[in-house]
Amino acid sequence: MDIRVGNGYDVHQLADGLRLVIGGVEIEHSKGCVAHSDGDVAIHALCDAILGALALGDIGKHFPDTSSEFKGIDSKLLLKRVMELVWERGYTLGNADITIAAQKPKMAPHIIKMREVLSDIMKVDLDRVSVKATTTEKLGFVGREEGIEVWASVIVLKK
Repeated sequence: MDIRVGNGYDVHQLADGLRLVIGGVEIEHSKGCVAHSDGDVAIHALCDAILGALALGDIGKHFPDTSSEFKGIDSKLLLKRVMELVWERGYTLGNADITIAAQKPKMAPHIIKMREVLSDIMKVDLDRVSVKATTTEKLGFVGREEGIEVWASVIVLKK
């Protein structure tokens, strides 16, 4: 059996008056992520983890922030395209584990919806997608509510 492991990391600056989309879910908040796309920091880290597992580069290689094609794009579409690369090569997702670091807003009320959205796009059972959240106890740029960072790990399996 061919088993591949990948990890991804992404960070986005927060700014007043922007939409906040994390894990494919829009979250009510006074700040949102500064980005070329919709700024979904969780999906971006997840895409990097998946691409890394298959040695396909990173999200910037596939969806450059210099391209008008991706300006404001829904990151769920990016994840779908990444998964198509996985399926074309005969792989499937074994599992994904995502950790979100944000001081505010609280992620707990949104985690089940994030897991549902992500598992649906990746065509896996809900129990194969883990989303966790933490604060940084008011330390660093996350603690000062200047940004959000996310780590993602995945296993992909050859069918």
